[in-house]
This record gives sequence, structure tokens and C-alpha cells, in this order.
Amino acid sequence: MTEVTGKVDFKVGDDTYQTWYKVVGDLTSGAHPLIVLHGGPGVSHEYMTPLVEIHNKCNIPVVFYDQIGIGKSFFEGVADKPKEFWTVDLFVDELENLVAHLGVQNGFALLGHSWGAMLGAHYASHRHPVGLKHLVITSGPPSMALWEQSTRQLLQALPADVRETIERHEKEGTTDSPEYEKMVGIFFEKHVCKSPWPKVMETSFAAMMQHPTVYHTMNGPSEFTITGTLKSWSCLDQIHTITTPTLLTNGVMDEAQDVCMSPFFQRIPHVKWAQFSQRHMPFLEEEDKARYFQVVADFLTYA
Repeated sequence: MTEVTGKVDFKVGDDTYQTWYKVVGDLTSGAHPLIVLHGGPGVSHEYMTPLVEIHNKCNIPVVFYDQIGIGKSFFEGVADKPKEFWTVDLFVDELENLVAHLGVQNGFALLGHSWGAMLGAHYASHRHPVGLKHLVITSGPPSMALWEQSTRQLLQALPADVRETIERHEKEGTTDSPEYEKMVGIFFEKHVCKSPWPKVMETSFAAMMQHPTVYHTMNGPSEFTITGTLKSWSCLDQIHTITTPTLLTNGVMDEAQDVCMSPFFQRIPHVKWAQFSQRHMPFLEEEDKARYFQVVADFLTYA
């Protein structure tokens, strides 16, 4: 298995940033590479590296990268950027820049998870890249309003003391409290990923905790209280224009409940939907990961 890492310059206005990436496999093999879009926004790529299994199964090159502002694409001055800097189009432009740098614009697939699924859906429905051959949307919504609806319903189903503690700290602006973090941990255990977390998950979330600007600016204090620049985001009116064959996945206990996935299923012309038994991270869950990798591999090679 060959691995190549690198950085590509990414120009925004008069400033130049760098996007770090890693390619597993051979981009000259003739197989369309799979580009992996991590979540957050602002959660680094490591938790998605189990998707190297797609390369192992199909000999498809897999590309991981850290989006600007996090992980190996962090830059000094992130915290000083105005909120207007952190837009969906910024990350779409970064993705297009990476695709062009890798020279794969005539044939590639995307797999986006959570925020990465939103990014992939926005890219496919607004830019209509001719070389996009397959799109995998894992546990992400077509609008933040649907995401809030989903996560708020799950929050309401938690024990009253957990829910009330979370809501009190968010109202008082004390989301850095250990008590708040403990209560949010209960939500994560039930709907995101069970503990103990795999090392790759710990690494990604440690990166977000160390440099939380992107997550807090675009999302907000938590998964269910959206106050950031993404709050009004939606591509609901555009997803019917996605002509790329698309695979949807989510979990029964996922924070991305069916209300997040069903508009994609109803509006995208060429679409499949596979549901898994666990939470938000099917590629990390022992009960789901083997089937997840197989479903994705079959979609990429036979769809």
C-alpha cells in the first residue's frame, strides 16, 4: 500500500493557506479515487482513516485531507478571522482546489460524513462537477434546520436532569463547565459513538478542542444548539439537481435521524439508502463497520 502526503496552496483573496492531504493508493491506477470529507466543521480527518478499508477491498485510491483551519491545515491567526470568512463556499473552493491539484477532476468519488456530507451535497448541487462519479452522504442533512430538529428531538428524549443541565448551561453561557461536558457526553454515548472511543476519534476531537474556532464559529456550542454561520444553511432547493448516483447512510441511533436523510432520498433521482444499527460513526462501530465498508465498496464499484 503506497501513501503520499503533501500540501497544496489555497488562495483566498490576497492570502494563501495550505491544505494538507494524504493519498492512499495510486492515483494513476485508472480507478476513480474516493475523496473523504471529514465532519465538524473543524474535526480533523483522523477519525475517518478506517475508510482505508475501501482501498484494501477495491484497490480504489482514497484521499484524506484536513480542511482549512484544523489539524494539519491549521494556520496561525485562525481565531482572528471574522465569522464572515467561514462560509460553505470557502470549503467548496478548497475542495475544488484540491481536486484540481490532484489532477482527478475528470473522475472521482466523494464520501462526506456529517458536516462533510453537507459539504458534499452543497458541492454536488451547486457546482455540478462533471467528474463526480459517485456521492456518498453519511449521516448529514440537507439543511441545518432539519439537523436541529433531529438533535433536539433526541435531546428531549434524554433523562430530564441531563436535558435540563445542558439547557441551563447553554442559556447561561457556561458550556466550558465540566458538568456541561459530562452531560453532553451522555448524548454522545447514545447517539454519536460509544465509549471507549477509538484512538483516531480521540485524536480528531482533541484537535477540535485545541483549536475550536471553526466548530464554534460555524456550528455553535454543541450538536443541538446551532448559533453559528451555518444556522441558516440549506441546499434543500437544489438537491434535486444532483444527477450523480448517490448513496445515503445513517444509523438507527444516529443524531442524523431519518428526518435528515429522507429529503435526499425523495429528491435525488439516482439514490440508494442503507441504514445501520448503531450511531453516527458506522465506520467505527464494531457492529456496523464491516457491513458499512461492504455497502460503500459495492456502491463505488457496481453502481
